[in-house]
Amino acid sequence: MKEVRKCKYCGKEFVPRSGMQKYCCEECQTKAKEARKKRQQDFMNAVEPVIDLQCQEYLTFAKAAILMGCSRQYIYKLVNEGKLAASRISSRMAFIRKADIEKMLAGNPYHRVLPTSRPKKVNEPMAKSVKTKNSMNLSMYEDVQQENEVLDYISGEEVMSIYKVKKSWLYTSAKRNQVPVCRIAGKNYYSRKHMDALFGKSVEVESISEWLTMKEAEKLFGMSAASVRSNAYRHHIPTKREYGQTFYSRSHFEELRRTDLVNDDRYYTSKDAAEKYGMSTANVAIIAKKNGITTVKVGVKNLIPKADFDGIMAERLAQYGSYSLV
Repeated sequence: MKEVRKCKYCGKEFVPRSGMQKYCCEECQTKAKEARKKRQQDFMNAVEPVIDLQCQEYLTFAKAAILMGCSRQYIYKLVNEGKLAASRISSRMAFIRKADIEKMLAGNPYHRVLPTSRPKKVNEPMAKSVKTKNSMNLSMYEDVQQENEVLDYISGEEVMSIYKVKKSWLYTSAKRNQVPVCRIAGKNYYSRKHMDALFGKSVEVESISEWLTMKEAEKLFGMSAASVRSNAYRHHIPTKREYGQTFYSRSHFEELRRTDLVNDDRYYTSKDAAEKYGMSTANVAIIAKKNGITTVKVGVKNLIPKADFDGIMAERLAQYGSYSLV
């Protein structure tokens, strides 16, 4: 059976006439040769300017950008910030010494740089962005202090074990909050300080022993999922999240919902009092308010002391012969 090869240029299969044949036809061979020459020429076009610049002492901004391998705009930025010296000889011409470029690089030796958390950009009016000299100095000091801070890193497995989070939530939260991450031997390591700030548990949360899931809170207090979340947010009920599931403090919810009073036989709800005396809940509220009965509000329910309300209703029955309002 004859050997079949693929053309190195067009990729078509062909039967070679000799062991050294790489192309299916002379046309592909010619085009491949032209492509090789073009690549060599492009390489020389890119290298020759840099070779010529090695012999020059004074460089324009454009040539300095070629020598450093950056954009001309970045050279302007370095000069504007005072990091790179430049000499202006006319209104349209400025030069940079190659010695000044080497001096700048020698003064900034390479250090291993790890990404740090950056504050998110906030679009504010120009007037609000003006700072005083003292505040600018303070912010500069804080930036330098943050850059020099040595961070302690822990692996992703340790983060998931300590803070009870899923792998997907760890990656998403770290990226969204710009947590410093370093990669060593194919594994991600996260800043312990930033993880504590992001997932850390307060002393109050650590002291709580009883927790409720969303379904347990709905069943125990007769609330919807939206109501559980809104009450937890409005009343600052401690919550924690473990492996993607949210837990709520049982003691704080019981204190908010006052289950001890709702289940106490010494109290009426407005609905219970209205059913017992054959009136509307609005009439019950009016009678309680008119006679100065202290009610206890639990959630959306008003709890009325049975003894006080029964006494008032007994007086109304004896005086007016009925429970209705007069």
